[in-house]
Amino acid sequence: MEAIENCRTEALGGQVYHCTSCDQFRYSYHSCQNRHCPKCRNDDATTWLARQQELLLPLTHFLVTFTLPDPLRQLARSHQKLIYNLLFRTSTAALQKLARDPRFVGGELGLVGVLQTWTRDLRYHPHIHYLVPAGGLSAEGQWLPAKHPRFLVPVKALGKIFRAKFRDALQKTPLYPQLPPQVWNQDWVVDCEPVGSGQAALKYLAPYVFRVALSNNRLLKLENGQVTFRYQDGQTKMPKRATLSALEFIRRFLQHVLPHRFQKVRYYGFFRAQQRQQLQRIKASLVVPATAQDSLPEPPPNHNAPSEPASKVICCPQCARPMQLVEQLPRQKLTPGPPRSLRPP
Repeated sequence: MEAIENCRTEALGGQVYHCTSCDQFRYSYHSCQNRHCPKCRNDDATTWLARQQELLLPLTHFLVTFTLPDPLRQLARSHQKLIYNLLFRTSTAALQKLARDPRFVGGELGLVGVLQTWTRDLRYHPHIHYLVPAGGLSAEGQWLPAKHPRFLVPVKALGKIFRAKFRDALQKTPLYPQLPPQVWNQDWVVDCEPVGSGQAALKYLAPYVFRVALSNNRLLKLENGQVTFRYQDGQTKMPKRATLSALEFIRRFLQHVLPHRFQKVRYYGFFRAQQRQQLQRIKASLVVPATAQDSLPEPPPNHNAPSEPASKVICCPQCARPMQLVEQLPRQKLTPGPPRSLRPP
Protein backbone atom coordinates (compact mmCIF):
# COMPACT_ATOMS: atom_id res chain seq x y z
CA MET A 1 0.00 0.00 0.00
CA GLU A 2 2.89 2.35 0.78
CA ALA A 3 4.41 1.75 -2.66
CA ILE A 4 1.14 2.49 -4.46
CA GLU A 5 0.42 5.58 -2.34
CA ASN A 6 3.86 7.05 -3.01
CA CYS A 7 4.02 6.12 -6.70
CA ARG A 8 4.81 9.14 -8.90
CA THR A 9 4.91 11.54 -5.97
CA GLU A 10 7.72 13.60 -4.44
CA ALA A 11 8.29 10.79 -1.92
CA LEU A 12 10.14 8.71 -4.53
CA GLY A 13 12.18 11.57 -5.95
CA GLY A 14 12.44 12.58 -9.59
CA GLN A 15 13.55 15.38 -11.91
CA VAL A 16 12.67 19.01 -12.53
CA TYR A 17 12.61 20.26 -16.11
CA HIS A 18 12.52 23.89 -17.30
CA CYS A 19 11.44 25.43 -20.59
CA THR A 20 13.56 28.48 -21.47
CA SER A 21 11.03 29.61 -24.09
CA CYS A 22 7.97 30.08 -21.88
CA ASP A 23 9.49 29.70 -18.41
CA GLN A 24 7.42 26.62 -17.54
CA PHE A 25 8.59 24.02 -15.00
CA ARG A 26 7.68 20.35 -15.03
CA TYR A 27 8.10 17.90 -12.15
CA SER A 28 8.57 14.27 -13.16
CA TYR A 29 8.39 11.84 -10.24
CA HIS A 30 9.60 8.24 -10.19
CA SER A 31 7.33 5.19 -10.34
CA CYS A 32 7.26 2.63 -7.53
CA GLN A 33 7.64 -0.33 -9.96
CA ASN A 34 5.70 -2.54 -7.55
CA ARG A 35 4.09 -5.39 -9.49
CA HIS A 36 0.75 -4.72 -7.79
CA CYS A 37 0.60 -1.03 -8.71
CA PRO A 38 -2.16 -0.14 -11.21
CA LYS A 39 -0.04 2.70 -12.67
CA CYS A 40 3.26 0.90 -13.28
CA ARG A 41 4.96 -1.53 -15.62
CA ASN A 42 2.91 -1.06 -18.80
CA ASP A 43 6.16 -1.23 -20.78
CA ASP A 44 7.08 -4.51 -19.06
CA ALA A 45 3.77 -6.05 -20.13
CA THR A 46 4.40 -4.99 -23.72
CA THR A 47 7.93 -6.44 -23.63
CA TRP A 48 6.69 -9.70 -22.11
CA LEU A 49 4.01 -10.00 -24.78
CA ALA A 50 6.58 -9.52 -27.55
CA ARG A 51 8.81 -12.20 -26.02
CA GLN A 52 5.98 -14.71 -25.74
CA GLN A 53 5.23 -14.41 -29.45
CA GLU A 54 8.43 -16.40 -30.01
CA LEU A 55 6.87 -19.38 -28.21
CA LEU A 56 3.83 -19.64 -30.46
CA LEU A 57 3.78 -22.48 -32.97
CA PRO A 58 2.07 -22.34 -36.40
CA LEU A 59 -0.96 -24.37 -35.26
CA THR A 60 -4.03 -24.16 -33.04
CA HIS A 61 -3.55 -23.31 -29.36
CA PHE A 62 -5.79 -24.01 -26.38
CA LEU A 63 -6.50 -22.01 -23.24
CA VAL A 64 -6.87 -24.49 -20.36
CA THR A 65 -8.15 -23.06 -17.05
CA PHE A 66 -8.02 -24.78 -13.64
CA THR A 67 -10.15 -23.28 -10.85
CA LEU A 68 -10.10 -24.03 -7.12
CA PRO A 69 -13.54 -24.96 -5.70
CA ASP A 70 -15.23 -22.72 -3.10
CA PRO A 71 -14.27 -24.69 0.04
CA LEU A 72 -10.58 -24.36 -0.84
CA ARG A 73 -10.57 -20.61 -1.46
CA GLN A 74 -10.64 -19.55 2.18
CA LEU A 75 -7.77 -21.94 2.89
CA ALA A 76 -5.88 -20.58 -0.13
CA ARG A 77 -6.40 -16.99 1.02
CA SER A 78 -4.75 -17.78 4.38
CA HIS A 79 -1.94 -19.96 2.96
CA GLN A 80 -1.32 -18.42 -0.45
CA LYS A 81 2.22 -19.53 -1.21
CA LEU A 82 1.59 -23.18 -0.33
CA ILE A 83 -1.77 -23.50 -2.08
CA TYR A 84 -0.72 -21.58 -5.21
CA ASN A 85 2.36 -23.77 -5.58
CA LEU A 86 0.20 -26.89 -5.20
CA LEU A 87 -2.25 -25.49 -7.75
CA PHE A 88 0.55 -25.06 -10.30
CA ARG A 89 2.15 -28.43 -9.59
CA THR A 90 -0.98 -30.59 -9.57
CA SER A 91 -2.71 -28.92 -12.53
CA THR A 92 0.32 -29.33 -14.80
CA ALA A 93 0.82 -32.93 -13.65
CA ALA A 94 -2.84 -33.73 -14.39
CA LEU A 95 -2.74 -32.12 -17.83
CA GLN A 96 0.54 -33.77 -18.81
CA LYS A 97 -0.68 -37.18 -17.60
CA LEU A 98 -3.82 -37.05 -19.74
CA ALA A 99 -1.93 -35.62 -22.73
CA ARG A 100 0.48 -38.59 -22.69
CA ASP A 101 -2.46 -40.91 -23.38
CA PRO A 102 -2.09 -41.96 -27.07
CA ARG A 103 -5.84 -41.44 -27.55
CA PHE A 104 -5.35 -37.66 -27.21
CA VAL A 105 -1.78 -36.47 -27.87
CA GLY A 106 0.62 -39.20 -26.81
CA GLY A 107 3.40 -36.90 -25.66
CA GLU A 108 4.49 -34.07 -23.38
CA LEU A 109 2.88 -30.65 -23.87
CA GLY A 110 4.41 -27.20 -23.75
CA LEU A 111 2.63 -24.96 -21.21
CA VAL A 112 2.70 -21.27 -20.30
CA GLY A 113 0.81 -20.84 -17.01
CA VAL A 114 -0.40 -17.53 -15.51
CA LEU A 115 -1.95 -17.36 -12.03
CA GLN A 116 -4.94 -15.05 -11.64
CA THR A 117 -6.77 -14.61 -8.32
CA TRP A 118 -9.62 -12.20 -9.08
CA THR A 119 -12.93 -11.80 -10.83
CA ARG A 120 -13.73 -8.61 -12.71
CA ASP A 121 -15.41 -7.13 -9.61
CA LEU A 122 -12.32 -7.95 -7.47
CA ARG A 123 -13.71 -11.00 -5.66
CA TYR A 124 -11.27 -13.75 -4.68
CA HIS A 125 -11.25 -16.48 -7.33
CA PRO A 126 -7.85 -18.23 -7.71
CA HIS A 127 -7.31 -19.99 -11.04
CA ILE A 128 -4.54 -20.67 -13.57
CA HIS A 129 -4.68 -20.14 -17.33
CA TYR A 130 -2.42 -22.31 -19.48
CA LEU A 131 -1.69 -21.56 -23.12
CA VAL A 132 -1.05 -24.90 -24.83
CA PRO A 133 -0.19 -25.73 -28.50
CA ALA A 134 -2.14 -28.60 -30.07
CA GLY A 135 0.60 -31.21 -29.94
CA GLY A 136 3.41 -32.67 -27.89
CA LEU A 137 6.73 -34.49 -27.88
CA SER A 138 7.05 -38.25 -27.60
CA ALA A 139 9.60 -39.81 -25.26
CA GLU A 140 11.90 -40.10 -28.31
CA GLY A 141 11.57 -36.39 -29.12
CA GLN A 142 9.20 -36.86 -32.07
CA TRP A 143 6.51 -34.23 -32.65
CA LEU A 144 2.97 -35.60 -32.25
CA PRO A 145 0.03 -33.42 -33.30
CA ALA A 146 -3.19 -33.52 -31.28
CA LYS A 147 -5.70 -36.00 -32.65
CA HIS A 148 -8.21 -33.25 -33.43
CA PRO A 149 -7.48 -29.55 -34.13
CA ARG A 150 -10.33 -28.37 -31.86
CA PHE A 151 -10.02 -30.94 -29.07
CA LEU A 152 -7.09 -31.43 -26.71
CA VAL A 153 -8.18 -33.61 -23.75
CA PRO A 154 -11.55 -34.46 -22.11
CA VAL A 155 -12.17 -31.87 -19.37
CA LYS A 156 -14.29 -34.09 -17.09
CA ALA A 157 -11.52 -36.67 -16.86
CA LEU A 158 -8.98 -33.87 -16.45
CA GLY A 159 -10.98 -32.42 -13.53
CA LYS A 160 -11.01 -35.79 -11.75
CA ILE A 161 -7.25 -36.29 -12.16
CA PHE A 162 -6.61 -32.71 -11.01
CA ARG A 163 -8.76 -33.23 -7.89
CA ALA A 164 -7.01 -36.52 -7.03
CA LYS A 165 -3.52 -35.08 -7.45
CA PHE A 166 -4.35 -32.00 -5.40
CA ARG A 167 -5.83 -34.17 -2.63
CA ASP A 168 -2.75 -36.41 -2.55
CA ALA A 169 -0.43 -33.38 -2.39
CA LEU A 170 -2.48 -31.64 0.32
CA GLN A 171 -2.52 -34.79 2.46
CA LYS A 172 1.23 -34.31 2.95
CA THR A 173 0.63 -30.92 4.63
CA PRO A 174 -0.94 -29.95 7.99
CA LEU A 175 -3.78 -28.20 6.14
CA TYR A 176 -5.57 -31.32 4.93
CA PRO A 177 -7.78 -31.84 8.05
CA GLN A 178 -9.13 -28.28 7.72
CA LEU A 179 -11.18 -29.16 4.62
CA PRO A 180 -14.62 -30.81 4.67
CA PRO A 181 -14.59 -34.33 3.14
CA GLN A 182 -17.26 -33.42 0.57
CA VAL A 183 -14.79 -31.22 -1.32
CA TRP A 184 -13.23 -34.42 -2.67
CA ASN A 185 -16.59 -35.65 -3.99
CA GLN A 186 -17.71 -32.54 -5.89
CA ASP A 187 -16.76 -31.75 -9.49
CA TRP A 188 -13.68 -29.56 -9.95
CA VAL A 189 -14.04 -27.07 -12.80
CA VAL A 190 -11.59 -27.28 -15.70
CA ASP A 191 -12.17 -25.47 -19.00
CA CYS A 192 -10.40 -26.07 -22.31
CA GLU A 193 -11.12 -23.85 -25.31
CA PRO A 194 -9.37 -23.53 -28.70
CA VAL A 195 -8.01 -19.99 -29.14
CA GLY A 196 -6.65 -20.06 -32.68
CA SER A 197 -3.06 -18.92 -33.12
CA GLY A 198 -2.74 -17.99 -29.44
CA GLN A 199 -2.05 -14.30 -30.18
CA ALA A 200 -5.34 -13.08 -28.68
CA ALA A 201 -4.92 -15.29 -25.60
CA LEU A 202 -1.45 -13.87 -24.93
CA LYS A 203 -2.79 -10.36 -25.32
CA TYR A 204 -5.49 -11.21 -22.79
CA LEU A 205 -2.95 -12.62 -20.29
CA ALA A 206 -0.26 -9.93 -20.62
CA PRO A 207 -1.90 -7.23 -18.44
CA TYR A 208 -2.35 -9.73 -15.60
CA VAL A 209 1.36 -10.55 -15.51
CA PHE A 210 2.49 -7.09 -14.37
CA ARG A 211 -0.65 -5.71 -12.79
CA VAL A 212 -3.23 -6.88 -10.27
CA ALA A 213 -6.99 -6.83 -10.47
CA LEU A 214 -7.70 -3.23 -11.48
CA SER A 215 -6.34 -0.48 -13.71
CA ASN A 216 -6.83 3.22 -12.96
CA ASN A 217 -9.05 3.80 -15.98
CA ARG A 218 -11.74 1.56 -14.46
CA LEU A 219 -12.10 3.82 -11.40
CA LEU A 220 -15.05 6.16 -11.86
CA LYS A 221 -15.40 8.12 -8.63
CA LEU A 222 -14.76 8.36 -4.90
CA GLU A 223 -17.73 10.00 -3.20
CA ASN A 224 -18.89 10.00 0.43
CA GLY A 225 -16.47 7.21 1.28
CA GLN A 226 -17.74 5.02 -1.58
CA VAL A 227 -15.59 3.83 -4.50
CA THR A 228 -17.30 3.18 -7.85
CA PHE A 229 -15.58 1.27 -10.64
CA ARG A 230 -16.67 -0.36 -13.87
CA TYR A 231 -16.23 -3.97 -14.95
CA GLN A 232 -17.54 -6.38 -17.57
CA ASP A 233 -19.91 -9.13 -16.52
CA GLY A 234 -18.24 -12.46 -17.23
CA GLN A 235 -21.44 -14.16 -18.43
CA THR A 236 -23.32 -11.46 -20.32
CA LYS A 237 -20.20 -9.47 -21.41
CA MET A 238 -22.19 -6.34 -20.57
CA PRO A 239 -20.60 -3.36 -18.75
CA LYS A 240 -21.53 -3.00 -15.09
CA ARG A 241 -20.68 -0.79 -12.13
CA ALA A 242 -19.79 -1.75 -8.58
CA THR A 243 -19.91 0.64 -5.61
CA LEU A 244 -18.10 -0.39 -2.43
CA SER A 245 -17.09 1.31 0.79
CA ALA A 246 -13.48 2.47 0.68
CA LEU A 247 -12.43 -0.16 3.24
CA GLU A 248 -14.19 -2.98 1.38
CA PHE A 249 -12.60 -1.80 -1.87
CA ILE A 250 -9.13 -1.86 -0.27
CA ARG A 251 -9.85 -5.28 1.28
CA ARG A 252 -10.82 -6.76 -2.07
CA PHE A 253 -7.77 -5.26 -3.77
CA LEU A 254 -5.31 -6.50 -1.13
CA GLN A 255 -6.60 -10.07 -1.42
CA HIS A 256 -4.71 -10.25 -4.70
CA VAL A 257 -1.30 -9.07 -3.47
CA LEU A 258 0.95 -12.09 -3.97
CA PRO A 259 3.55 -13.44 -1.53
CA HIS A 260 6.97 -11.82 -1.79
CA ARG A 261 8.82 -12.93 -4.95
CA PHE A 262 6.14 -15.46 -5.83
CA GLN A 263 6.46 -16.48 -9.49
CA LYS A 264 3.03 -16.11 -11.10
CA VAL A 265 4.14 -17.06 -14.65
CA ARG A 266 5.63 -20.52 -15.15
CA TYR A 267 6.76 -22.59 -18.14
CA TYR A 268 6.54 -26.36 -18.51
CA GLY A 269 7.38 -29.07 -21.02
CA PHE A 270 9.12 -27.90 -24.17
CA PHE A 271 8.42 -24.26 -23.17
CA ARG A 272 10.91 -24.47 -20.29
CA ALA A 273 14.04 -22.36 -20.65
CA GLN A 274 16.20 -25.51 -20.80
CA GLN A 275 14.15 -26.80 -23.76
CA ARG A 276 14.31 -23.74 -26.03
CA GLN A 277 16.60 -25.48 -28.54
CA GLN A 278 14.07 -28.31 -28.73
CA LEU A 279 11.36 -25.70 -29.29
CA GLN A 280 13.29 -24.24 -32.22
CA ARG A 281 13.55 -27.71 -33.78
CA ILE A 282 9.79 -28.16 -33.41
CA LYS A 283 9.18 -24.80 -35.06
CA ALA A 284 11.48 -25.64 -37.94
CA SER A 285 9.64 -28.92 -38.55
CA LEU A 286 6.26 -27.15 -38.63
CA VAL A 287 7.16 -24.15 -40.79
CA VAL A 288 5.50 -24.12 -44.21
CA PRO A 289 8.08 -23.71 -47.02
CA ALA A 290 8.22 -20.17 -48.31
CA THR A 291 6.76 -19.39 -51.73
CA ALA A 292 8.73 -17.62 -54.42
CA GLN A 293 7.06 -14.34 -53.43
CA ASP A 294 7.92 -14.88 -49.76
CA SER A 295 11.55 -15.62 -50.60
CA LEU A 296 12.19 -12.36 -52.43
CA PRO A 297 15.14 -10.47 -50.94
CA GLU A 298 14.31 -7.70 -48.49
CA PRO A 299 14.95 -4.14 -49.68
CA PRO A 300 18.27 -2.66 -48.54
CA PRO A 301 18.12 -0.62 -45.33
CA ASN A 302 17.60 3.11 -45.70
CA HIS A 303 20.66 4.62 -44.05
CA ASN A 304 19.23 8.11 -44.52
CA ALA A 305 16.21 7.36 -42.33
CA PRO A 306 16.22 9.21 -39.02
CA SER A 307 17.50 7.12 -36.12
CA GLU A 308 15.85 6.86 -32.71
CA PRO A 309 17.05 9.48 -30.23
CA ALA A 310 19.56 8.26 -27.68
CA SER A 311 17.40 9.47 -24.81
CA LYS A 312 13.80 10.53 -24.40
CA VAL A 313 13.20 14.25 -24.93
CA ILE A 314 10.86 15.95 -22.46
CA CYS A 315 8.73 18.55 -24.26
CA CYS A 316 7.02 21.56 -22.74
CA PRO A 317 3.24 21.10 -22.30
CA GLN A 318 2.74 24.79 -23.25
CA CYS A 319 4.90 25.36 -26.33
CA ALA A 320 6.02 21.78 -27.17
CA ARG A 321 9.69 22.79 -27.23
CA PRO A 322 12.38 20.61 -25.56
CA MET A 323 12.83 21.20 -21.83
CA GLN A 324 16.13 21.15 -19.93
CA LEU A 325 16.86 19.09 -16.85
CA VAL A 326 17.64 21.54 -14.03
CA GLU A 327 17.42 19.48 -10.83
CA GLN A 328 17.43 15.90 -9.51
CA LEU A 329 15.00 15.41 -6.62
CA PRO A 330 16.22 12.90 -4.00
CA ARG A 331 14.05 10.10 -2.67
CA GLN A 332 12.52 11.03 0.67
CA LYS A 333 12.88 9.01 3.83
CA LEU A 334 9.47 7.43 4.39
CA THR A 335 7.85 7.65 7.81
CA PRO A 336 6.60 4.31 9.18
CA GLY A 337 2.92 4.21 10.04
CA PRO A 338 -0.47 4.52 8.35
CA PRO A 339 -0.89 6.11 4.90
CA ARG A 340 -0.60 9.91 4.88
CA SER A 341 -4.30 10.27 4.04
CA LEU A 342 -5.16 8.53 7.34
CA ARG A 343 -2.66 10.38 9.54
CA PRO A 344 -3.93 13.16 11.80
CA PRO A 345 -3.01 16.70 10.68
